[in-house]
Amino acid sequence: MRRSHPPRTALITGANHGIGLALTHRLLNEGWEVISLIRSAFAEDDPLIGQALSSRQLRIYKADLSDFGQLRSALQDINRHEAYIDVLFNNAGGSFPELFLSKQGRELHYELQTVVPYIITMELKPLLLKGTLHTVVNTSSNAFMMKRSFDPASLERPAKFQMLTGPYADTKRAMSLWTEAVASELAAEGILIRSADPGGNNTLRSGKKSGIPFWLRPITRMFFPAPAHGAGLLYQAALGEHSGRSGVFLHKNQVTPLKFSEHGSTILKNVQAIYEREFVQTNSAL
Repeated sequence: MRRSHPPRTALITGANHGIGLALTHRLLNEGWEVISLIRSAFAEDDPLIGQALSSRQLRIYKADLSDFGQLRSALQDINRHEAYIDVLFNNAGGSFPELFLSKQGRELHYELQTVVPYIITMELKPLLLKGTLHTVVNTSSNAFMMKRSFDPASLERPAKFQMLTGPYADTKRAMSLWTEAVASELAAEGILIRSADPGGNNTLRSGKKSGIPFWLRPITRMFFPAPAHGAGLLYQAALGEHSGRSGVFLHKNQVTPLKFSEHGSTILKNVQAIYEREFVQTNSAL
């Protein structure tokens, strides 16, 4: 009797809203199994999600990713209960309306969008190596592409705050830069990593404060595409024409050079140090 191949499995952070939810829907419809690492619940009135939860095609692990204690517990559970991961989508993030600090005392965009994707990637390497695609896709942004300056020393504690083009854009750039810098190291272990811009998407939610400037919100609602657009670009980043590339930044699904690449190794050393000092060593002491 011929055995069918095991289903492909993706882990998606931020899987319950916006681009992450659209990507979850697409993969479930294509027969993938999806592991969601999320802070809040899926909508209860989503029939596809409900069916996938009942069949265990979709599995949920909850944590506030910016809280290292919660993140550590969730990643331990994932490593304990899951068999393999084919594609890791480090997608969680967001543009905040003002300056916030994480539980660890760093600017929240930096913690969530630069540091945490590195931690998740490092902690889930064993499961990625047990899969077949061995691929990591980090959700980046085009918000930094028009900026003429970049100061990596200000990432942890910026002197000033600006919506969208301030810490949000800088920390997305920083994430793409460490992705580029770490690629050769991960490739030697058999893992491919890329960052991808999902483009502009209407991810505004009623009743939720947003870091989108007020003048841009009506434009976003009227002219930006639905989150399925961004999900499609992340899907292509994982499985499309550039699926054999590592370390690249994809903008409109095209390999695009990153400005300020000379800072990539410094940013990588900084996130590595945070990971080793505050995550690995703390975990060993527990």
